[in-house]
Amino acid sequence: MDVNSMEERLIVETGIDKRVADLIEPVLQDLGFKLVRVRLSGQNGLTLQIMTERNDGTMTVEDCEEVSMAVSPVLDVEDPIDRAYNLEVSSPGIDRPMVRKTDFYRWKGHLMKCETSVMVDGRKRFRGRIIEAGPDDFTLLRDGVAYGEAPEVTIPFSALADAKLILTDELIRDALRADKQAKARAANENGTPDDGEGAESN
Repeated sequence: MDVNSMEERLIVETGIDKRVADLIEPVLQDLGFKLVRVRLSGQNGLTLQIMTERNDGTMTVEDCEEVSMAVSPVLDVEDPIDRAYNLEVSSPGIDRPMVRKTDFYRWKGHLMKCETSVMVDGRKRFRGRIIEAGPDDFTLLRDGVAYGEAPEVTIPFSALADAKLILTDELIRDALRADKQAKARAANENGTPDDGEGAESN
């Protein structure tokens, strides 16, 4: 399977958000980060939220500061937003948006909700547990299935409009474990001993 095709974002921005994403994504890639989402909102005045993570899925406060310092000059020069705004760089969080095929592989077994741009099995909104992920689609074991409805639904990646993990105790546990393992690997690669402390979530 082509790794690059799995790493392309399935859900992308439109309008000003897309313009910002196009400007900053090469900068993030050069630093070793993946863009998750860009969103300009009217919250607290005007806020530009850039959601990103390292290639191994981790994201520290220092990483957020590094990204902010790297993208700010690009945004100042290109000036894609014609009003004053606050820049907010954050991790995807534990109940993260699912934007790449690899997200569905990584979080298989967990509960998620999604919307599709076209009807799939007579509906556009779904909630369920990811039980399978292939190159072209993924399968959910659906929550709250009505009598006579199929318990499983297979959704093409091409039909996705929005997707997000649902926060559960199981997800928190697995996310913290994955974060700790990634930090331990990074520490070993850098030749620094792992301090063995549990990971913190953003």
